[in-house]
Amino acid sequence: MFSWYKRAARCYVYLADVSVTDQRASGQREDGSEAWMSAFFSSRWLTRCWTLQELLAPCAVEFFSQEGILLGTRASMKQQIHEITRISVAALSGDDLDGFGVSERFNWAEHRQATREEDGAYSLIGIFGVYMVPIYGEGKENATRRLKREISMSAQKSKRERGKAIGM
Repeated sequence: MFSWYKRAARCYVYLADVSVTDQRASGQREDGSEAWMSAFFSSRWLTRCWTLQELLAPCAVEFFSQEGILLGTRASMKQQIHEITRISVAALSGDDLDGFGVSERFNWAEHRQATREEDGAYSLIGIFGVYMVPIYGEGKENATRRLKREISMSAQKSKRERGKAIGM
């Protein structure tokens, strides 16, 4: 799935739990932010494991309220998204994910929720650029262990290839 999102020019995110009409009467809050922003900060979409790739892979992401009103883009809301998710502003700005450490990328997913326990690991396969066959029923620990092994093997392979390229 990550590669599909990566090839997408734009990802449209429908936030069923963020309404602008419920709060339209109140308009802007005293701090100048839109009234719907508090609903955005607690949106379920920002807590799901599979939505991490939807957030990071596409060139552009647009967020829409339950009424279909454009709330903003990943670019225009990157600071707010960073505050909610603790994902680096650089990653939200489109920097290559390989430039971020393994621990940091695992931290992005740490508090995200999954319907199936293994999905926490499986949803990171594309984030790390590795291939791994999902085995539902193996449990979270085994899935995470296999993912870390694939990440390690991929890093070793890249290191060997760099060594060959410089004639080592």
